[in-house]
Amino acid sequence: QVQLVESGGGSVQAGGSLRLSCAASGYTYSRGWFRQAPGKEREGVAGIDADGLTTYAESVKGRFTISQDNDRKTLYLQMNSLNVEDSAMYYCAADSRKWSWIFLLNPSRFNFWGQGTQVTVSS
Repeated sequence: QVQLVESGGGSVQAGGSLRLSCAASGYTYSRGWFRQAPGKEREGVAGIDADGLTTYAESVKGRFTISQDNDRKTLYLQMNSLNVEDSAMYYCAADSRKWSWIFLLNPSRFNFWGQGTQVTVSS
């Protein structure tokens, strides 16, 4: 069992930036960030596979960047040019299987989840 702990959420004005971090207690191959706003389904934001290949939701391309430490223990999500629609609870996810980047915006591919960190963007 791998424990995931997110941090870095908070409140920011539109146009601002935040950097989320996710510390893992063990090694995993596939990792991603998801978000869920009230009344909406959980959606994939960004994913990174075992080879370092990444994928992004269309709504965040060019604004968000997913990255990880060399030891793959800490995952990051740099979020720039935030807008009100980015407000949500953000979750870190990981899986011990080697999924291709193609699948990493699908929450069903992940068996480990963090508790979430809230991001609120005001206009």
